[in-house]
Amino acid sequence: EKPRPERDSFRALMGKSTPMRELFGLLERLAPTDLSVFIEGPTGSGKELVARAIHEESTRANQSFVVLDCAALPASVAESVLFGHAQGAFTGAIAAREGVFEAANGGTVFLDEVGELPIDLQPKLLRVLERREVVRVGENKPRPAAVRLLAATWRDLRRMVNQGQFRDDLYYRLAQSRVVIPPLSERREDIEILVHEFLRRLPRKVAAARSISQEALSELTSRQYPGNVRELKNAVERAAYMCDGPVIRPQDLAFERLLERGHTPIG
Repeated sequence: EKPRPERDSFRALMGKSTPMRELFGLLERLAPTDLSVFIEGPTGSGKELVARAIHEESTRANQSFVVLDCAALPASVAESVLFGHAQGAFTGAIAAREGVFEAANGGTVFLDEVGELPIDLQPKLLRVLERREVVRVGENKPRPAAVRLLAATWRDLRRMVNQGQFRDDLYYRLAQSRVVIPPLSERREDIEILVHEFLRRLPRKVAAARSISQEALSELTSRQYPGNVRELKNAVERAAYMCDGPVIRPQDLAFERLLERGHTPIG
């Protein structure tokens, strides 16, 4: 078998560093399968981008891709949002509603921050994944929900399993395969590619700098990024919009840092 060409992007993901090239190679193999994928990575590293890229490179690409942020899901409505409900199933259920699994039937569901899922719902989620059908709250009749599940969290789910906060059977079903996104601090050689890409993606009609000086680029490369790629993207966009000329220079980054701290003088 011929060696696969090394790639420096996978859909919207970009990077030439060894960790990212390894990630792209793994995603290329995983995407066409129907395996559940558990995506691990620090805040701001692009877990939803990875999930979307897997979906876009899969056989389900022309079906729905439905994202649910479990951290933003009030426990009182979580079951209804996931699995749907019948009309009158509970106070306020004025009309019947399909849940995310039914809505995505044939496609992909991405559960972000799955570690926040209430423990009493976890066996119900496992049942949906194993039977490929869902029962709405207030109904008995199963409805088809054959989806591929992608999940992510910043929490240590294995530790949660050990502490009894997350069901081990659901964890093993979610983590049929695992991918880990490296923090930006471990792939500094990707910062230049990312900066140029963020500048390229700025809306055409907006007044903004479209390029960056080598000195400014060096400064961005030397910074710490606890917020990872999202933090870098915000820094580049702020500097581009606040910049005086067509090229971002170190002084524009200094001003951009003032903005970030909220110390800009008014007036």
